[in-house]
Amino acid sequence: MKTLISTVVLTLLLTKTAFARVQIKEVRVTKSQRKLELITEGNQVYRSYKVMLGQTPVGAKRVEGDNKTPEGTYALDLKNDRSKFHLALHISYPSAKDVLRAKLKGQNPGGDIMLHGLPNHFNEMKEWLASKNLDGLTDEAIRAALPSYDWTNGCIAVTDAEIEEIFSLIEVPTKIIITE
Repeated sequence: MKTLISTVVLTLLLTKTAFARVQIKEVRVTKSQRKLELITEGNQVYRSYKVMLGQTPVGAKRVEGDNKTPEGTYALDLKNDRSKFHLALHISYPSAKDVLRAKLKGQNPGGDIMLHGLPNHFNEMKEWLASKNLDGLTDEAIRAALPSYDWTNGCIAVTDAEIEEIFSLIEVPTKIIITE
């Protein structure tokens, strides 16, 4: 009887552990390393991913159209499962500080910055694809090549499989810290 009770208790503990959902407290992006990390409540790196950045990856986003990825502390504040880029999580750029910095220079800070997957279609990227000698390739070949480039307009991109995993693990809002 003691063995049976021990077996039942052990099974329940293992089942509870197997189904426990990891709690992601923040996302850290280190642009210079092209790395995104999911950080747990215990300050442990749960997963790490290679990222693709804006076409001008060095330096912080300051104005609309600069093709730079922002730097700072923001929130992943909205999930979009109907994105033009497979799945997307909205990044709360610009902050009040970003808006003020741009306004003082008479400029627009831009916005619509996301953490997303690969494009569903490549129509809007024809000029860029040609500049990288990727035009004329099949969509499958382009998808295979994109992770080797910084190709976004300032967003942070990962592969479709990776954004599916990230999307499933992130609750909104979640802090995102983006550093050089």
